[in-house]
Amino acid sequence: MSVEIALRAARVRYGPLEALHGLDLPVPAGTVTVLLGRNGAGRTTALRALAGTVGLAAGRVEWRGADVSRLPAHERARRGLCFVPDLRAVYAGLTVAENLALAAPGAEAPDATAPYPELAPLLPRTAGTLSGGERRMLALSRAFLARARVVLVDEPALGMAPPVAARTYRMLAELAVAGGAAVVLAEQRVPDGLPPGSLVHELRRGSRASSGEPAEYR
Repeated sequence: MSVEIALRAARVRYGPLEALHGLDLPVPAGTVTVLLGRNGAGRTTALRALAGTVGLAAGRVEWRGADVSRLPAHERARRGLCFVPDLRAVYAGLTVAENLALAAPGAEAPDATAPYPELAPLLPRTAGTLSGGERRMLALSRAFLARARVVLVDEPALGMAPPVAARTYRMLAELAVAGGAAVVLAEQRVPDGLPPGSLVHELRRGSRASSGEPAEYR
């Protein structure tokens, strides 16, 4: 498997606290990589470092072998990176339709709501009035509509009903296997429905504690 994007000896500090301690994290294309760990383990910070929303104190970010550590987040997005954070992932003051239009400019409503038909009757609603699960569907629609090369998602199923969560993981798996994207998920447990060849990295206190296949962590 070719490495699409990677952290190399990455260190991230929030003031005096170091959240990542020289983390090496290669992310292959065409598969799902799960960052497993408790709150404070460094999962979210690793995603932010890859996305460029937090800077590195040391180390580098490589994208297909090129150092993009100084490339700002919006430029990484233009190159094909999609980051879906766990909080503030939608524009609360815009309608559902307007949020989807930003995710897929020019797409008609049926196409824009194809990943989650549940959003179709909610198109005129302001995103800030949606439930937690509905906001999560709206946020993830961006990942499914953007045709990104790198997809980073923090807690994909947050607030979702189990059937919707199961469908979400199937669609994320399809992004990797059929679409060839490098998909990285930050999770507190290993989800079901991961495709063959998926990788799990357990993080503890900002370092990689172990790596293996999903079955080893269930």
